[in-house]
Amino acid sequence: MKFNLSLLLALVSLFSCKEDPPQKMNVLFIAVDDLRPEIGAYGNTYIQTPHLDRLAATGTLFENHFVQVPTCGASRCSILTGLLPKTSQHLSNAALEKLISDQPEGAVPESLVHHFRRNGYHTVGIGKISHSVDGLLYGYRESPEGAKPEMPHSWDEFLFDPDKWGTGWNAFFGYADGSNRQQMEGQVPPYEMADVDDRGYPDGIMADIATEKLRELSNQAGPFFLGVGFFKPHLPFTAPKKYWDLYQRDRIPLSPFKDLPKNVHLASLQRMGEFNQYKLGDEQASLEAGISDDYARKLIHAYYASVSYVDAQIGKVLDELDRLGLAENTLVVVWGDHGWHLGDHRVWGKHTVFDVALRSTLIIRHPGSKPRRVGLDQVVSSVDVYPTLTDLCGLSVDFPLDGQSLGTLIQEGEDLNRKNRSFSYFNKGISMRTDRYRLTRYFREQQPDVELYDHLEDPYESINIAQQRPDLVEKLLLEWEAGDTGLYSPQ
Repeated sequence: MKFNLSLLLALVSLFSCKEDPPQKMNVLFIAVDDLRPEIGAYGNTYIQTPHLDRLAATGTLFENHFVQVPTCGASRCSILTGLLPKTSQHLSNAALEKLISDQPEGAVPESLVHHFRRNGYHTVGIGKISHSVDGLLYGYRESPEGAKPEMPHSWDEFLFDPDKWGTGWNAFFGYADGSNRQQMEGQVPPYEMADVDDRGYPDGIMADIATEKLRELSNQAGPFFLGVGFFKPHLPFTAPKKYWDLYQRDRIPLSPFKDLPKNVHLASLQRMGEFNQYKLGDEQASLEAGISDDYARKLIHAYYASVSYVDAQIGKVLDELDRLGLAENTLVVVWGDHGWHLGDHRVWGKHTVFDVALRSTLIIRHPGSKPRRVGLDQVVSSVDVYPTLTDLCGLSVDFPLDGQSLGTLIQEGEDLNRKNRSFSYFNKGISMRTDRYRLTRYFREQQPDVELYDHLEDPYESINIAQQRPDLVEKLLLEWEAGDTGLYSPQ
């Protein structure tokens, strides 16, 4: 038999060559502070948010997404751990500091970022992902020198440039001249329009850091998890003048319901302690008398300008992702950490368990999935994001999470096995949102301590109908009691 060397070499080559394993999907997680669903893609026809709208048109937009706690640190604790609040500490802005920061590395990861890091991802944080704006634990008026990390086991790198403000917290509450709320002892307005470029405020600097880091990551082997936490539109509502110039103030719509809700105790609302810290505002806000329409329009104008400013920064990051050819293998999430009352119910701020403080932006773009909208008939929660990311990226989870993956909704448009409700906690209350109703039970002396709103008839939650519908309250309370973990006591 004649020996065929060429054939032998071909066979050896065929059987010895192994295909490289498929590249794991990257994750770009963008957190935006105080971003209610006030963008064009959610139906606001006046606000200018072309980059977020473009992302929504190519991804999945969740119309009825609710956070678990309407305050920054606690909401971020919930999404990062994938867990509902279990103690009163979970409702604090210092939730992560109290519950995670001093803990040794254990079997259960401290956060979803930590879980990705354990699975071979290079993790990079920029800005406000957890409550800390630069990943370090120190007070508003303190120096970050020697400060401990807020999430010690999660990040391979954490990047932040405080620039002219000197520290992260000064930058967070900063103005264009380098001053800040703390330094000025609150003698500042809750808004600013400065004729500066995008780097005149911190979000422009963070966008530049993020694009530069993307260029570095594109040349590295292995997948990455990049978290970018933008500050605006958190107070103070500050933005370069060009974003204010996008709007005519007299055309800006006011809140569709700017009165107190009926059959509700004022304890269900809040006294605007955060807002009124800005002592040079044109007017002080109170529940007893709403602010003037002129000032309300000025504040909404400032909020809109801040949203347009952060939209432009998000656009820079997304454009760089596209330019580098990374978009085809990167899961993109844009998440607002809670909503914000823009004069709704006479409130300026978050810190209530009304829809307007709990409903926020959630857009997820999964490469290969068709663009779609998950409508108002499907309720989803922030705690669903953790299992969604692990599901879509193929990471196993052998520890408990309270959420349910949104993967089937993203890939197929419906999920018949989903529970159609969301639980939120604050203000001595536990609130359950279904596709039609919001039922809230408060653990307090003031009456009424049960509130029910019918979103089909009353989308602005203007009238508490609990006393008129005791049969419905009883039915929903059974679902409320079955759904609540029972571990959180608001007493």
